[in-house]
Order: sequence, then C-alpha cells, then structure tokens
Amino acid sequence: MNKQPIGIFDSGMGGLTVAHAVSKALPNEQLIYFGDSAHLPYGDKSAATIQAYSIKICDILLEKGCKVILIACNSASAAAYDLIKAYLGSKALVLNVIDPVVEYVANKYPQQKIGLIGTKQTVGSQVYENQIHSKDSKITVGSLATPLLVPMIEEGFHKNEISEAIIQEYLSNKSFADIKALILGCTHYPLIKNKVEEYFNNEIDVIDSSEIVAEALGKLLDQHQLKSEGRVKKNEFLVSDITPSFEAATALFFGVKVPLQQHKLWE
Repeated sequence: MNKQPIGIFDSGMGGLTVAHAVSKALPNEQLIYFGDSAHLPYGDKSAATIQAYSIKICDILLEKGCKVILIACNSASAAAYDLIKAYLGSKALVLNVIDPVVEYVANKYPQQKIGLIGTKQTVGSQVYENQIHSKDSKITVGSLATPLLVPMIEEGFHKNEISEAIIQEYLSNKSFADIKALILGCTHYPLIKNKVEEYFNNEIDVIDSSEIVAEALGKLLDQHQLKSEGRVKKNEFLVSDITPSFEAATALFFGVKVPLQQHKLWE
C-alpha cells in the first residue's frame, strides 16, 4: 500500500505548484498529476459541472491505484470536496487545498483581518469565510474575485507592466484595508507572490497554500501509516488535452519541464 502513488488534480497547470511542493517535501512518493486542460478554467464554471469533471478524474486516478487524491484546485475543493470524499469512501484518502490553509490561518491570525483573492467560484462559494468562522477565531475576511489573474499568468503576462496594473487594481480594493495577511486562493497565484508582496511593501504575510498543503499531506500519510520508504516509479503527468502553450508552461509551474501524456476524460 505504501508504494501506491499520490494522485493530484487541477483544472489545468496551476496545481503543478502544489505538485512541485509535494515532490520536494515528500521525495519518496510517486505522483500522478492530472490537469484537465480541455476544460480549464474551473473558476467560472458551475458547481455541478466541476463536480462531474472531478468525479471522472478521480475514477482515472483510482484506476492508477492512488492511495491519496489531493484536489490541487481551489475551485474544485470548494465545489466538489464533500462529493468526492463520499464517492471515494474507503478507496482512497482525500485532501483539498483549502482545509490546511484554514487551519493555518485560524491558528496564526485570531481576531485579526485577513484578505483572500481567488476565482469567482472560490470566492463566491464563501468556503474560506465559512470554515474560518467555524473555527470561532473571530477572524475578519476581506475577499475579492480576481478572474483576470489566471489567464494573465497562463499567457505569460505576469512579468510585465500589464500584470502590475492588474494586480494594483485588484489589491487597492477597500476589502483589503488593514489586513494582516493575504491568502493566495488559487494555485496559479504563487507565481505572482513577489509582486503581491511588493504591492504591500512586504508589510503583510502573503500565504502560499502549496507548502502548507504539502506539509498537511505528509501528516496525513503519517497518520495512516502510508508513507513510502522509497519511490520505485517515475512521476506521471496526464492532461486531457495537450497544447504547445501548456507544454511550455509546465516548467514555469513545476520548476522543470515535464513530459505530458494525453488522457481524455471521455473518449
């Protein structure tokens, strides 16, 4: 059981930031990543649509023998986590990218104000606010949907003046007045973490979920005695559609270029 792979999925390439963090934190684990590039982005889709895609991807990862499935997408975590957990039952453990961040925030920023940026789906679901408030931590959350950031990053515009103007327009929103920390509520956003920190003059904490989630995954494996003592197979990277731009962008998100295999959700 310990040598079974860890499945990670996202609507596209953003989850590669999480996969990269997991590969660094847990080098003995084999990863099977699925990017649903044929249907990205999830952030502007209905919950029912996201759930349908997510369940199909979980079936694929189960066929690959995954012992854990990590939902490396905030939109899918918000819309489909409970359904996936019920659907998988005892077949595999499930972890999302929201719960570990909520736990971190609740412990570190009680009675303070924090900010959140994410997709329309994630922000509209109010999943972060609801879960943070359920911790009774008296934390105030100022949130804003920032839909232009994902296409900006995927098209490579996050390193120029266009991105600075977009970021400044979003972060100047009054929702973020007097915040002590800002949650990057999308797995694409670590790529603009430096620009966000610069906007706030490095005076607030900018929370990158990827490292927090990787640490939580390690604890989950320990808890269930599922850690691998040594990896015997290479990581696999599956996508529902291969495009030149997606292939080129893998190095941006994962740190090194990775070989992609096409695996359609529906033949």
